[in-house]
Amino acid sequence: MALIEMTAYSHALEMEVDFYVILPENAEKLIGMDGKATATCQTLYLLHGMSDDHTIWLRRTSIDRYASEKGIAVVMPAGDLSFYTDMAYGEKYWQFIAKELPAMCRSMFPMMSAKREDTFVAGLSMGGYGALKCGLRAYDTFSWAAGLSSATDIVGERKNGKRHTGLWHDILGDDPEEMAFNDLFEAAEDYAKLDHAPPLHLYIWCGTEDFLYQSNIRFRDHLNSLGLDLTYEECPGDHRWQYWDEKIQRVLEWLPIGKEEQ
Repeated sequence: MALIEMTAYSHALEMEVDFYVILPENAEKLIGMDGKATATCQTLYLLHGMSDDHTIWLRRTSIDRYASEKGIAVVMPAGDLSFYTDMAYGEKYWQFIAKELPAMCRSMFPMMSAKREDTFVAGLSMGGYGALKCGLRAYDTFSWAAGLSSATDIVGERKNGKRHTGLWHDILGDDPEEMAFNDLFEAAEDYAKLDHAPPLHLYIWCGTEDFLYQSNIRFRDHLNSLGLDLTYEECPGDHRWQYWDEKIQRVLEWLPIGKEEQ
């Protein structure tokens, strides 16, 4: 795989932003690795959690090796502490992640397919929230979305006021419409009401000892009640990288890599 460290200007954020890009390459003689590339490739946008940055997936997992074996491009952007939202008191990270970044990457790297059925998103914790929201709210761009140990109910966190109260205020503010847009439960309802909605495939995993487990169960039940296409999995585990390293491999198995849209 080719690893590219990018710094580019974001019009949505009005500043330079950092992100990593992994691109497939044919590497027959690379020791201990399999590498394959085609004229065009599918792309996975991989989002980090709230205590991390765009480097973390490379530092904590072997995503480079996993992606190389699949022949898929991976984009890992910096989302800061935005929860991938257009913040009430901050920058427009939703515009950047869901709209600007895919267009930017396709322009800079023509081998990345521009088809929605070839464009995927995944993340953990805060990034799991962002990935699931990308699937439900930016379904014109993303066709498959996966969340690991996801923060599925940030609006509920904002309302109960037990932790991160200042952060939630900066992110969500007090506007009911903005809160509704950023609520995954409402996003799922809005998607379910669409006429002729494009196919969307969702994957959720959470460890049974994770502090976010109960909110993931509630969200699972909500998605199932709406009849959405959900693959849900759980197993013993908490909020740690030893599980996310394993489960991102499971996500890559679940994605339709090298296959036509299901």
